[in-house]
Amino acid sequence: MRAVLYDRYGSADELALREVPTPEPVKGAVRVKVHAAALNPKDSFVRKGRFKLLAGSTFPKGLGYDFAGVVDALGVGVPTEWLGASVFGMKSGFDGSTAAEYTLVPMGEFARMPEGLSFEEAASVPLAGLTALQALRDEGAVKGGSRVLVHGASGGVGVHAIQIARELGAHVTTTSSARNREHCRQLGSHETFDYAADDGLAIAGRYDCVFDVFGNLGFSKVRRALAEGGTYVTTVPGAGVVGDRLASWVSTKRARLVIVRPNQADLELLARYIEKHRLRPIVDRMFPLGEAAAAQRYIETKRARGKVVLRVA
Repeated sequence: MRAVLYDRYGSADELALREVPTPEPVKGAVRVKVHAAALNPKDSFVRKGRFKLLAGSTFPKGLGYDFAGVVDALGVGVPTEWLGASVFGMKSGFDGSTAAEYTLVPMGEFARMPEGLSFEEAASVPLAGLTALQALRDEGAVKGGSRVLVHGASGGVGVHAIQIARELGAHVTTTSSARNREHCRQLGSHETFDYAADDGLAIAGRYDCVFDVFGNLGFSKVRRALAEGGTYVTTVPGAGVVGDRLASWVSTKRARLVIVRPNQADLELLARYIEKHRLRPIVDRMFPLGEAAAAQRYIETKRARGKVVLRVA
């Protein structure tokens, strides 16, 4: 089979499409014939060595965590009902492998594809959708009547966060580039700000949750805009996050880091949102599998409006 691999940490130039053996199913996992694989900033961070301590120094490494495709083989212990099913999901850990013609996926990390979606649309949902859902619902405690700010709302996670926050019953404010304000409004944002010209954080005590999708605000900048008991949630780990967590221990306002985890029940919930037309996947661009490096470079511009997807099958 063909797979996108790299032999050392570095730029997108390290990525190459190669022929490798097709994996055989293992106990408790399925083999998926991949039709589409979405890419995320996580892929770039791992490839550049940002998570070297977790990803290790064994090469070659694969690319991709999101996928949509068809189950074509079962490992021991997997119910036969999954054979031939169209599925979507997100693989855990730091061992990317979905930018390939086949990938092995453990039970619990995939669900049946929502009705009415293409494989490309379905592949765009899992990592970004799960991140937004787990950040808002679990870390931010967003519920009906909550006031939420989504910072960096036009990217892959942001477009899901707007819609999911609305579905949770929140009043949603967004920041994005000027060209994307109308796009955010169409997705359900009640108020939109241009982060280069306006200050969505100007009003003290305004938000119950600030979801920093870009990860470039920091708790100290956001704290004044949070209501008592409010939560700042970021997607980007780093030394600053540790300090923010410590600072929030002596405050009624909290700082949290969302660490997205594959979860079949959450994937099924996202699928229900989609089937009820409460969540719409947004695909910005699609690239063939052999142009994974170009797709990664485009993501790194931070100008994508929605998700970037590789066509595999």
